[in-house]
Amino acid sequence: MSDPIVVAEGLHKRFGDTHALRGLDLSVPAGSVCGVLGPNGAGKTTMVRVLATLADPDEGGARIAGFDVVREADQVRARIGLAGQYAAVDEKLTGRGNLRMFGRLYHLSRREAHRRADELLERFGLMEAADRQVGGYSGGMRRRLDLIASLILRPLVLFLDEPTTGLDPRSRGEIWDSIRELVADGTTVLLTTQYLDEADRLADDIAVVDHGRVIATGTPDQLKATIGDRVDVVLERPDDARAAASVLGGLAGAEALVTAADRLSVPLRGGSLRLADVVRELDRAGIAAADVGLRRPTLDEVFLRLTERQKESV
Repeated sequence: MSDPIVVAEGLHKRFGDTHALRGLDLSVPAGSVCGVLGPNGAGKTTMVRVLATLADPDEGGARIAGFDVVREADQVRARIGLAGQYAAVDEKLTGRGNLRMFGRLYHLSRREAHRRADELLERFGLMEAADRQVGGYSGGMRRRLDLIASLILRPLVLFLDEPTTGLDPRSRGEIWDSIRELVADGTTVLLTTQYLDEADRLADDIAVVDHGRVIATGTPDQLKATIGDRVDVVLERPDDARAAASVLGGLAGAEALVTAADRLSVPLRGGSLRLADVVRELDRAGIAAADVGLRRPTLDEVFLRLTERQKESV
């Protein structure tokens, strides 16, 4: 894995009585996608603002590509891009006009700003709409334009703060494709999102943030492994649920959870339980199963488990 290009150590940030960041640590390898998950108010956006030099930490420090976000903020800004939760483009301008404007704001020459705008419009599939007013764009097109506006200077690191909020599935897919293209070209992406399927599909690593701290890190598969696989059973007779729970609990050495009137789920311990064992023992007990299956936990379950533990410890 590459050396970290984004490093945060012991970040604290307060807003009056609100302690938004409480010693947050983060390390993101170059050329990867880091998905940042957390409930509302967990500190995700504050973290992005500090890393993007939009807010100074009260304590701790952070570096982007080796540059300190406070002492060397100008150097950091020259190497990052940022797309927030809401499109920052001007609806009265055309798509091409917006990108040219951003290029000039980034101090590109007029010629270079025009060339870069056309290059990005072509690459991200907006050339046909380039000369239409942005006010007539769909939500997905507007968000895509906002995303590529952050790429005018070819950033080493791109911060995306909930970039697909409110988009339909097709538009979300288009944004995902754009992000994959950027990473293939070497850009490091730090993505905050409340869509766990988004993090599961895009992120190389995930950091779960709650109460201003990173409470867990790992690949999606590593985080899922902290819960482990489960065996799900659908019963033909709901009245058998209690007896089935007893059988499954005895087999797995763990409590079986009744998830619906006719459905149970039990965690696997060390991979020792086989589906054939479940079917055989249920049959011996006279319990008819309509379906027995092995299921990996979802990222949603991991997220809920981790944040619930954090809530109990606070």
